[in-house]
Amino acid sequence: MSLHSLLGPLLHPAITLGGTPTTWAEVLGFATGVVNVWLVVRQHIANWPIGIANVVLLGLIFVDGGLYADAGLQAVYVVLQVWGWWEWLYGGRERTERVVQRTSGTEWAGLAAAGIAATGLLTWALSAWTDSTVPFWDALTTVISLAATYGQCRKLLESWWLWIAADLIYIPLYAYKHLYLTSALYVVFLALCVAGLLAWRKDHAEQEAAAVPVAS
Repeated sequence: MSLHSLLGPLLHPAITLGGTPTTWAEVLGFATGVVNVWLVVRQHIANWPIGIANVVLLGLIFVDGGLYADAGLQAVYVVLQVWGWWEWLYGGRERTERVVQRTSGTEWAGLAAAGIAATGLLTWALSAWTDSTVPFWDALTTVISLAATYGQCRKLLESWWLWIAADLIYIPLYAYKHLYLTSALYVVFLALCVAGLLAWRKDHAEQEAAAVPVAS
């Protein structure tokens, strides 16, 4: 059985939203996406295998919708999901489970410099080599999402702020591309990201409090 015959049915219409057919890939992407982010909020290790399934589904959707940078991003996500899975289990001190931490100034500077350069390069590549109708926005969301995923893999608290920024762009972008269910999914993601920010902030504060020596 070929890959096309296996995955092709996922691009068949499942339901109609706003007069636009919505594929099985988009429906399943919605479901796995919500479960994935909910598990990340709870710092549950099962978020990683669910996340791998989600990015494969989203990759199909984005290729079909002409969002080529986002489609390529999903392939990178598979690698990052595997790395994040290992990091959460063994990335802490002495190969222990990783805990929530803050982003250092050096990391912020590196992410900002890499993000500006990558957005410019990717915008040019999409404009020159593809028929993308939204090259800048496709590039920008791709770069922000990569930075957020890096932070998520390392359990950096501020990764939620990056996801929130990306979601605020993704919501109208996907609606513009007539991916209405995916746009709605990112509204749910936005709410979950706010919940994740608050939950991880609370967890980090409790870790900091527990680390303070008690006066005798």
